[in-house]
Amino acid sequence: MPTRFARLTAPALLAYALLAPMAQGAPHIPASGGAVVERLPRRADPVQRELASLRAQLAASPSDLALATRTAQRYIAVARQETDPRYFGYAQAALAPWWSMAAPPPEVRLLRAILLQSTHHFAEALRDLDAIVAADPANPQAWLTRAIVQTVRGDYQAATASCARLSSLSTELVTITCVANVGAMTGRSAKSEALLEMTLRRNQEADAGMQVWVLTLLGEMAQRRGDARAAEERFRRALALDARDSYLLGAYADFLLDQRRAPEVIALVKDHTRIDALLLRHALALRQGGAAGTGDALRNADAELKARFEAAMRRGDTVHQREQARYELHIRANANNALALAQQNWAVQKESADMIILLEAAAKAGDKAAAAPVIDWVARHALEDVAVARLVKQIRAGA
Repeated sequence: MPTRFARLTAPALLAYALLAPMAQGAPHIPASGGAVVERLPRRADPVQRELASLRAQLAASPSDLALATRTAQRYIAVARQETDPRYFGYAQAALAPWWSMAAPPPEVRLLRAILLQSTHHFAEALRDLDAIVAADPANPQAWLTRAIVQTVRGDYQAATASCARLSSLSTELVTITCVANVGAMTGRSAKSEALLEMTLRRNQEADAGMQVWVLTLLGEMAQRRGDARAAEERFRRALALDARDSYLLGAYADFLLDQRRAPEVIALVKDHTRIDALLLRHALALRQGGAAGTGDALRNADAELKARFEAAMRRGDTVHQREQARYELHIRANANNALALAQQNWAVQKESADMIILLEAAAKAGDKAAAAPVIDWVARHALEDVAVARLVKQIRAGA
């Protein structure tokens, strides 16, 4: 294995996280590098000092390609660490001189693809990724990002091919995680889960970020087959490594909601409600808990979510259609609105959560025809998910 491909760098390991819109807001893109978005308190934070230094250098030399890409990479990394989507916008602003080029420099093109996927511009991201791998077939970051986009879109054959290219370019754990993520959606769930778990045990030296990704996937796999004990154990192991990972927090919150453990959800996300998707989990837990004294809290969460979703719609932001559909169905009890949003979301991405909200909304709306595309998809790809199977059975029975 060539030394320089022995492991992926930060942007590639962030690719999966950026594809988790449930735990992110849409990035705000400043009009210029000098725009003041928010005044932050001065503090002895080495990360903020580093970013301030990079901003100052870039302001003085905005056309310095190496400096711009380094700045964008740091912003992407901080967006992940801080669960703050505004940093994605800052990353895009750093790349402004090259952002609109048809064929920007390869390093900009890869970062652009990663940022495009974070806002569900999947077709545009794939165009960039296709161009990168055509010019540089030994680019592991591009192959991984490409595989993840293809999996989210439901293009499993292409995703498997992209994952296969990683075998000689990256670590065993990255390659098997990529392959297992596809297999879990295509009738090979048990084998994929067992292989991934075994590979993780063999690679305990992997860094914390990689382990969190793998453990979160394993938790979701166990949850989909109905093994609550294994799912919880894996989610908790991941949380012990990174209690701020926004995708992980959303996944574990959904698991707890499925287990009717609303108070634990409230405790889990209470300090993260500036993230739209985690505010939604907070509201869902308040609704589910129904305890005395939560009325005002639920009304406040409802009003805040309504304002955020309306603002997103005014911006033309469609990243949160899955979350907005859940909001309309479970908080607002508007099945028709929820179904319309879920159908729009289904046209873009095809993960288990996308199937569940569309099926739930179709069941509530009494619209079997709306559920048909998902039911057909599940049968065609032999998807194994107890929650999806339960909803399909319910709809077929006409309940």
